[in-house]
Amino acid sequence: MARVITIDPVTRIEGHLRIDVEVEGGVVKDAWSSGTMFRGIEMLLKGKHPFDAQQVTERICGVCPLAHGTAASYNLDDALGVELPDNARIIRNLCLGANFIQSHILHFYHLAALDYVDIAAVANYEGKDRALKILKNKIVNLVETGDVYPFLPRHESEDYVSDPELATTLVGHYVEALEMRKKAHEMLTIFYGRAPSFVGTVPGGVTTGPTILNILTFKANLAELRNWINDVYIQDILTVAGFPAYAPFMAAGDSGGNYLAYGGFDEDRKGTKKFLPRGLIYDNEVMNVKEFDEEEITESVKHSWYTNQCEGLNPSEGETKPDVHKEGAYSFVKAPRYDGEPMEVGPLARMLVMKPKPLMDLVGKLGLLDKTPLKFGILPRHAARAIECKLIADEMDKWLDQLKPGEPIWDKKDIPGEAHGRGLLEAPRGALGHWIHIKGKKIEDYQCVVPTTWNASPRDKEGNRGPIERSLLGIPVPDPDNPINVVRCVRSFDPCLACAIHLVHPDHNGVKEFRVV
Repeated sequence: MARVITIDPVTRIEGHLRIDVEVEGGVVKDAWSSGTMFRGIEMLLKGKHPFDAQQVTERICGVCPLAHGTAASYNLDDALGVELPDNARIIRNLCLGANFIQSHILHFYHLAALDYVDIAAVANYEGKDRALKILKNKIVNLVETGDVYPFLPRHESEDYVSDPELATTLVGHYVEALEMRKKAHEMLTIFYGRAPSFVGTVPGGVTTGPTILNILTFKANLAELRNWINDVYIQDILTVAGFPAYAPFMAAGDSGGNYLAYGGFDEDRKGTKKFLPRGLIYDNEVMNVKEFDEEEITESVKHSWYTNQCEGLNPSEGETKPDVHKEGAYSFVKAPRYDGEPMEVGPLARMLVMKPKPLMDLVGKLGLLDKTPLKFGILPRHAARAIECKLIADEMDKWLDQLKPGEPIWDKKDIPGEAHGRGLLEAPRGALGHWIHIKGKKIEDYQCVVPTTWNASPRDKEGNRGPIERSLLGIPVPDPDNPINVVRCVRSFDPCLACAIHLVHPDHNGVKEFRVV
């Protein structure tokens, strides 16, 4: 007999996400992904000075503000006809790259790793590593005093990595990752002043130019991060991926095989050449990458809490008009589609489009290319994120060498009476787009389609599930009271819905309380 399991909210993600799954015979038969909070950032911008968009939109998210602020800057560059100086382009790439590194490390160690590692095994560590012994004693003392967060509460599982040596090493890296994230933030502030709410990128360029000192300081921090990514992050991914109990997660969690990448990190002034290429893949045909056409993007609101007049619009013409009483709706997330198809975005999509040698070597090592048909599930998402982190960090070292102290960092342009613009790039979590309409030198309309809008979208007008919903089909749930594999799958997308604190019920604005598991 089928049973519906509700996880609300899904924890260890950014924002508020509800997942409902219908389980029958020990597997997921159907799934619904619901964004449960409306914020209306786009509506706040109407009538504002166009330059406000950069500062306001970066506050959409506290983990990836850099991506939003940079997308807004490119959006306004496009509307104003900016010719971006090379120094500004490179500095934007460097700072966005620092944000990628921070975000990818955050995701694996502090959001996802606890789904795979048995923290209780640390108490059984008997090794000789002094640092790990200190860590063991600290964790045991915390547990004895009842201070168990953030490790508990959690779903239980019989397939956690429970070897004391491995588990304690991974938990030690969990702690080290905090310092690495700090270092990535510090690297970003060299050019942008502060993090997360930075002030260094503006329409037309950046505010701080390169000097010998800030280049060398950035390079020194980057070198330490690159070593840690190679020696720790990637090795930990291999450890988890190689754990026999997790072999099914190579394919389990496949979202249907459709992938989209806008492309990211411009390598020329026109943005025609990108370090992360743009393209599309259908049905897991990874060797057949299609060309990307922005005009094929539409947003369905059939099952979203927005008025039906918003249905099927390209974001350049999009509207944000909530309707909280709409029949059949179950999410504040719209349903973006490319040529009518749901598309997964993010590191896996980017790496499959790019197909860099380190990824293809790893894919071959894991035996994924031997499978027919090809499927890329939970663990390939984590692997793609780690490989991408390495590739970007390595490329950043080359970008630093291209900076030219003393040369321009800003192209000043006046605000036109009316103009349209768009800024498309890759954020840590996937394809990010900002669109603006300027009228009377004010913002007439502003639209954002963020990565999780693609991945966590509800069904569209044709009834097609969004990528997370599709990925959950077939996920094993042997114990309906302990759906660990459901959250493993959802968290592999690194969903980011909002950086708010409370869930507000649309009927009475009351703050609801939930038991977090």
